[in-house]
Amino acid sequence: MTARKRYWLMKSEPDAFSIDDLQRVGREPWNGVRNYQARNFMRDGMKVGDGVLFYHSNTKVPGIVGIATVASEAYPDDTQFNPKSDYYDPKATREEPRWMLVDVAFERKLRDTISLDEIKLHADALGEGFPLTARGNRLSILPVTAAQWKLLLSLEKH
Repeated sequence: MTARKRYWLMKSEPDAFSIDDLQRVGREPWNGVRNYQARNFMRDGMKVGDGVLFYHSNTKVPGIVGIATVASEAYPDDTQFNPKSDYYDPKATREEPRWMLVDVAFERKLRDTISLDEIKLHADALGEGFPLTARGNRLSILPVTAAQWKLLLSLEKH
């Protein structure tokens, strides 16, 4: 029996790494995550083939801009070992890494951004526990149910 496919929303600031960047390179390690809950999602929850809603944050119109796929099992984020990296962690060792990542592969760009404002209009249908519409949520990786995935993608303009 195969494991059920899971779905995720992964946020990136387009100035740092955008959906266009992912389209250009095809596949990229999702490095620099320094939040334990987001790390745990990658380490313990994500499996190859899981769906990813690619979300642009900290931009004029934040929202879902594309679809990607989890393309690797979790492995240590090398930036934690590099003293010159913004993501260096002096407490991390190769024997006991603290930070993990997965590779993400480009699937497609959406025709138009599904804006956060549009998503908020559907907060009731998405459910009270949907973290993107909850106040104060700063996580860069969020679990998405199959029903939420379907609803969010139904908001794409055709």
